[in-house]
Amino acid sequence: MVFNTKMIFALLFLCFSATCVFAGDPTLEFEWKVTYGTIAPLGVPQQGILINGQFPGPAINCTSNNNIIVNVFNQLDEPLLLTWAGIQQRKNSWQDGAPGAMCPILPGKNYTYRFQVKDQIGTYFYFPTTALHRASGGIGMLKVHSRPLIPVPFDNPAEEYPVLLGDCKVGDANAKPLFTFEAGKTYRFRVCNVGLRLSVNFRVQGHTMKVVEVEGSHTVQNVYDSLDLHVGQCMSVLVTADQTPKDYYFVASSRFAQHPLSTVAVIRYANGNGAASPELPPPPPENTKGIAGPSASSAPSGGTSQPVLHVPTHRAPTSTGRSTSPVPSSLSTLGLPPMASSDLASTDEPQDGDKVEVAPNVVNGTYRNFVEIIFENHEKTIQTWHLDGFSFFAVAIEPGRWSPEKRKNYNLLDALSRNTVQVYPNSWAAVMTTLDNAGMWNLRSEMRERAYLGQQLYLSVVSEARSLRDEYSLPETQELCGIVKSLPKPAPYT
Repeated sequence: MVFNTKMIFALLFLCFSATCVFAGDPTLEFEWKVTYGTIAPLGVPQQGILINGQFPGPAINCTSNNNIIVNVFNQLDEPLLLTWAGIQQRKNSWQDGAPGAMCPILPGKNYTYRFQVKDQIGTYFYFPTTALHRASGGIGMLKVHSRPLIPVPFDNPAEEYPVLLGDCKVGDANAKPLFTFEAGKTYRFRVCNVGLRLSVNFRVQGHTMKVVEVEGSHTVQNVYDSLDLHVGQCMSVLVTADQTPKDYYFVASSRFAQHPLSTVAVIRYANGNGAASPELPPPPPENTKGIAGPSASSAPSGGTSQPVLHVPTHRAPTSTGRSTSPVPSSLSTLGLPPMASSDLASTDEPQDGDKVEVAPNVVNGTYRNFVEIIFENHEKTIQTWHLDGFSFFAVAIEPGRWSPEKRKNYNLLDALSRNTVQVYPNSWAAVMTTLDNAGMWNLRSEMRERAYLGQQLYLSVVSEARSLRDEYSLPETQELCGIVKSLPKPAPYT
């Protein structure tokens, strides 16, 4: 098998057709064979999921408005789906890859994803959404670059380094260097937390990091010694090689974990002389008040946006419940989205947490409505939540319980637009978005075992026009399954 030597799949010891392709825009085509293979993230050989023999999988390097065609051959003995986390799939939820919005690729079969990345310049990743396959691999980075005539708010780096941080790798301080610096040059690290449950802090020994992008949004370019990255989140930082030429460590360590663990990778200066110091830079204090970085709160983006007024609100309690059913209350059996729409006209109070019903959980949203979503975490562990199909403004992250009076603290001027938000223990987070993307979209916990056990829902956004202007038709090649398997396909839009 082949290992990508410029990716860290870090951390630690815990394993914890017919979709439109746009004429005139370049098309990138990929053929992926998904197989089992031997990997050793803990230093011991074990079975993992490879894409074209690679772990992590091949990176997709594309440019805004590129058409992406990925023909996936499922050579596993289980159904498979891949999702492209953070790519909005405008008008095209048929390609999103979330169970419940797409039928899985059966063993021995193939499916061709066709989508356009639009203008989402930034850092993303893909991963399997079926079962708990994400724990075994099938993960890779997806980078959307700016077209040459569209400038970004920083100079081009000398080189880019993709870094995938996860829950299951033991680093080796004596390993060969993964990154090479030349004195005086600046490098871009694209970093994603692709793990299952652990928040991660990362830092570069002896160097500072300038944050320039978070999940497709350019940010105020603040400088940090270390940064927290929660499950499912991505960011880009610039690091300037301005220290004495020798070896240094890229350090990643767990956050808010009962038994903190760390791993390292070697950065080597060209023509440098000297080993990296064994004294690693410490992470910040283990409390949410001491956290720095754009992931810590409703950090500014550096731009401005109009305040959103009279916004319908939906509350999402994030505590776990208990069900006597042996079937997880996720939506793996849901087929086509229901063609129903209603206003989210008031705050939905959480129901009694002791009453758990195993059923599809679909919220109907009004096309082009503004919505406010409140996440309340009543537990002692940090959580992160992701919304497919949209970016939202994370306007507040605070301790305690949410109440309408909390709106006075919202950042309504320059909140960061992103697709994943963390909710600290016994805290809440508020996000705002516009339902301007028709389709069936997954709102889920990024803690994979939580999503698998039912901590997710689907947002059905239907345009009354039923027009190609607002949503693409179901591809003719799309398989049906679950409760709609025997039903006729809906008529194409016009």
